[in-house]
Amino acid sequence: MQWLNKITDWLTANPLLENVVYGIGILLLSYLGFILTNYFVVRLLKKIAQKSKTNFDDFLVESPLLRRLSFIVPVLIIYNFAALFPPIAIVIQKICQLLLLWLVLRSITAFLNAFNKYYETQSVSKERPIKGYIQIAIIILYILSIIVIIGLLTGQSPWVLLSGVGALTAVILLIFRDTILSFVAGIQIASYDLVHVGDWIEMSKFGADGDVIDIALHTVKVQNWDKTIVSIPTHKLTEESFKNWRGMQQAGGRRIKRAVYIDQNSIKFLDREQVARFRKVHLITDYVDRKQAELEAYNRKHNIDESTLINGRRMTNLGTFRAYINAYISKHPKINPGLTHMIRQLPPGPEGVPIEIYFFITETIWKNYEQVQADVFDHILAIVPLFDLRIFQNPTGGDFQQLIRKDTSG
Repeated sequence: MQWLNKITDWLTANPLLENVVYGIGILLLSYLGFILTNYFVVRLLKKIAQKSKTNFDDFLVESPLLRRLSFIVPVLIIYNFAALFPPIAIVIQKICQLLLLWLVLRSITAFLNAFNKYYETQSVSKERPIKGYIQIAIIILYILSIIVIIGLLTGQSPWVLLSGVGALTAVILLIFRDTILSFVAGIQIASYDLVHVGDWIEMSKFGADGDVIDIALHTVKVQNWDKTIVSIPTHKLTEESFKNWRGMQQAGGRRIKRAVYIDQNSIKFLDREQVARFRKVHLITDYVDRKQAELEAYNRKHNIDESTLINGRRMTNLGTFRAYINAYISKHPKINPGLTHMIRQLPPGPEGVPIEIYFFITETIWKNYEQVQADVFDHILAIVPLFDLRIFQNPTGGDFQQLIRKDTSG
């Protein structure tokens, strides 16, 4: 023990060397505390989390929370031994306080982010996302931390500084205008159930047409069908109009609404031969029999002279065509029978007589939807000539060339 006393006396006689030795010893002790915490305590907690039945602790150990907390131990060791250096003890303690505040703030941030990731694994997160609220809480924590840091550096109470914030309200509102608007918009979006993660929305002003993949405080991210990602300011969803296709997906049916334009010059009454021909079409056999019986009964009742087509009531090729489309759509395996379907004639125009086909199919996925729609109209366009009708289309260069050839050959 005499050698230890000699070393102590020698260090006491050399204050500078004594401070260096103490400093190295404290740094080694703080590093040892970090090693014990990070490599033993943290690893033990990770093993416990792996064996537990809950998932929340898994998100905590995967986050930087535990590593940030492990830095608190060496900072506390240095803070408690700062008194060994009287000339700079206050400076060391101030630095340690600032570091502790920063580590606690970063740890709370890591905890909130881990909680949000865990929450996003729950089904309710798509309807009630909390990412925006967590972000506003983090912003408030940072603002309060900055005030506390200023208080520590200036030696004033943080409450005194907070009391002066009222005078800067206008400046704060100006700086955080978008944040405040987005926060209020986030509450409205959640309250009125406007948008969920996974919804298909369309907002042409921002070039958005795809699935919502993230709802944050300031932005809502939409992945378009071409895989581009559009960021929309959150508050714009309450200020501007947008289309949400969620109702279509929930209803289990997506609408098809498209018109076929019929050349008006091809519309005519049906003669007996045509009636007999259409009676052989399975989808409209019952319609032709029922309609023909109805018209014959009407004509007999009113003593109609049927030798002239214009007299009385008669079937037309356009009406029979509409009946066929209606029967074809009704029997289609992809139609949603619980939703409206109809075939209607719109007012004639310069492009002919529009026959609008309106119905819903059970396919809501875009690719499948387009495939079904194409198949339906492929069939409809192909059977138009079988009803002695013509599709209207503007003349092309080929039409004019054919007309010129006929004139020159004649």
